[in-house]
Amino acid sequence: MRPRTLLLALPASLLATVVMAQPAPVAITPADPTSNGAGVTLERIMSHPEWLGRGPTQGFWAADSRTVYWRRPAATREGVDLRESETLESDLRGEVLRVVGPEQESTVPSPFGAAYDRARERRLESRDGDLFLVRLENGAATQLTRTAAREHSPLFLDDGRIAFERDGQVFARELEGGLESQLFDVRFEQDPLEKLDEEAEKADFLRRQQARYYDWIRDEDARARRRLERRVEEHEDRARPPRPFYLGDKREPGSTWPSPDGQVLLLTVTAKQRERGKRDEMPRYVTDSGWVETTPVRPKVGTGDDSGETLLLLDRGTHEVVEIDLSVLPGIADDPLAELRKAAEARRKAEAGDRKPDETADETADETAEDSSETTDEKSKEGKPKPRPVQLDRARWSADRGTAVLQASSIDNKDRWVFAVDIAERRVRPLYHRHDPAWINWSFRDLDFLPGDEILYLLSEESGFSQLYLLDPSDPESLRRLTDGDFVVDSPAPAPDGSALYFTANPDHPGRYDVYLVRLPEGDVERLTALGGISSYRLSPDGSKLLLTHSTTTRPPELYVQDAAPGVEPHRITDGVSEEFTAIDWVAPRVVEVPSSHHHRPIYSRLYLPDESAPGVRDGKRPAVVFVHGAGYLQNAHFAWSSYFREFMFHTLLAREGYVVLDMDYRGSAGYGRDWRTAIYRNMGWPEVEDLADGVHYLAAEHEVDPERVGVYGGSYGGFLTMMALFNRPDLFAAGAALRPVTDWAHYNHPYTSNILNTPDVDPEAYQRSSPIEYAEGLEKPLLIATGMLDDNVLFQDSVRLVQRLIELEKEDWWIAFYPVEPHAFREPSSWLDEYRRIHDLFDRTLK
Repeated sequence: MRPRTLLLALPASLLATVVMAQPAPVAITPADPTSNGAGVTLERIMSHPEWLGRGPTQGFWAADSRTVYWRRPAATREGVDLRESETLESDLRGEVLRVVGPEQESTVPSPFGAAYDRARERRLESRDGDLFLVRLENGAATQLTRTAAREHSPLFLDDGRIAFERDGQVFARELEGGLESQLFDVRFEQDPLEKLDEEAEKADFLRRQQARYYDWIRDEDARARRRLERRVEEHEDRARPPRPFYLGDKREPGSTWPSPDGQVLLLTVTAKQRERGKRDEMPRYVTDSGWVETTPVRPKVGTGDDSGETLLLLDRGTHEVVEIDLSVLPGIADDPLAELRKAAEARRKAEAGDRKPDETADETADETAEDSSETTDEKSKEGKPKPRPVQLDRARWSADRGTAVLQASSIDNKDRWVFAVDIAERRVRPLYHRHDPAWINWSFRDLDFLPGDEILYLLSEESGFSQLYLLDPSDPESLRRLTDGDFVVDSPAPAPDGSALYFTANPDHPGRYDVYLVRLPEGDVERLTALGGISSYRLSPDGSKLLLTHSTTTRPPELYVQDAAPGVEPHRITDGVSEEFTAIDWVAPRVVEVPSSHHHRPIYSRLYLPDESAPGVRDGKRPAVVFVHGAGYLQNAHFAWSSYFREFMFHTLLAREGYVVLDMDYRGSAGYGRDWRTAIYRNMGWPEVEDLADGVHYLAAEHEVDPERVGVYGGSYGGFLTMMALFNRPDLFAAGAALRPVTDWAHYNHPYTSNILNTPDVDPEAYQRSSPIEYAEGLEKPLLIATGMLDDNVLFQDSVRLVQRLIELEKEDWWIAFYPVEPHAFREPSSWLDEYRRIHDLFDRTLK
């Protein structure tokens, strides 16, 4: 499944999810005496995760579909290093054929996709920066490049050559003779001839006088021009490199997409001098030098220049450079944030003391009502509103090469467009437009042509849930939905012959994902797996088999192989979880439906229940802990292994000690559709805390929990919600632990925050309403803050600023634990242990 690189605060345990299956060939620390099925200890839970075993962190097919490659954490002399990996090759029965040594990595196929020829007999791969040609019949690979440069993005050209990128330029190579040539020479500098003309026009009096006096100077100028003109003519010689495209020195390159006929290059450019935002400096106090050292970190939200990308078309035949006009995209010149901009401007004037806020807002609205569709105060030369800036996705080329299909997303996050570029006419044809008054999901934007066809498949949340569609680019009205229902479709992959589309979906239960296929063109949907804990799948190159990554709530992921057909049992090919881990009687969480008092759908949650004999009962009631997952947009109430594997083990320990534990997929979480996701728009921290309150009520009503003895904890987004709950609902929880918490959204990054809260200059009220530091005065219950000082995601500054606020408010019963060598996701077992000892102690002191 796709990586979601822009999610806030990936789970602190994410790095540790690589510890799965296949025993390590290194000594394992002897088990704790309590690790006999009766319980676990904090020391064991938070120790180096090698004790769980080693297993697949990634699985992928060989080109011939007969063997599987998979990666696991590497064993070193010191133990298992989670930041290094090794590759294994297994047959389809699970027998390991070899462990690939570092000197053999070039023999491993690329797991990141490949380019296929039209007959689907060969494919091109980039392996560690070199190109390989692989025959699917037998998997035989021929190395095509061996350079220190990085060759990537290969494709087959229509004339039998291949194309690829190297150092920002596009090259072609003959497979038979081996001749390598440059397809496009793109230079971000001024054309020398144009520069010569420009210098002549700008010549001062003395320069013009010299040329008037002296024949030698005039002759030198003429010779310089002739040399430059001759260079242009020399490029007509087919034995020479192509004539350069000069794009000026005020732009810088983005992405490049050559056409398969080799005649056209589409590329994106951005303004070279744009402001990327002021960066903070992160100090390091524990260093090998003994001195404090600083490292630049990311800019804050809204501090950079959102000028977006420009799409250019370069034609080899005519040597034209055409800027593709996107102004025809529907709604691109509208400003969805116009009213917020007016209100923000009125507020700024009011705060400056000009007049009352309401009067200023009314006047501003009257003055600019007729211009509400403008993105900025500036207009184009024709007097029309300027198009909003956009970001562009890769180009997909039609089979006849006459059309390229791309996606654009508005920088303000409100719109997504699919459009075709007619290469011959140099114009745009809109194909699909999706507007969301909150924000367009960064997931579910899959788009591509079916193999050998002129039909597009795409995902969209148009119905309220991600569903699969077909679209004929020649007819924008042809959009056809292939799947339908209140469930999520993800990770579509076409059969090699285009006869079907495979995908994952959760129609039976939001937390249970399986693999399905829809047959084309009929549209019949069939279920292929019934494991219920699928985290990813890969279709074999020949389309006959599925490589599945499957897990349960109490067992880490393993790899399975299954025929790509319904009614077939999968076969497990990895099995490496340690005996010590499997011997423990883990508390299996139930996935329950917590009634919501604010939404028609329930709040799906994981519930950990203690045995009746467990301690902790007082007056017939038990204490409880509510865990709040991070990332905001993340799903944790599912039937698969959680990325929060340490927390899963910690919850077993708590349950053995008599606590009831609830882990909720509050509003804003993934897996439940668009409305659940966008419920927090401009209002982070309020709907989620309402859901936590429903969770406490559910525990009290259904599981004999004392509502006066409920604690809360979570990391990153979970730390943020812990603070919002303690500060705004002081009677809800008896204590809380906020780990690496966001305390002020104006200090977080741009890609994540601007989706949900816009930007501080446009929507200051959303930031004020959603930031815990604004409500610190409400703290009444014990609070533990724990954060890494080398956190370049949620900066240590976030906690420092809140601490100063608590000091000035003279608040009591709060503590901060900081970890000098830890980033956002802790790495050292000693840090994990210290942190969770403090959390455990806090709950024992305040809840028991």
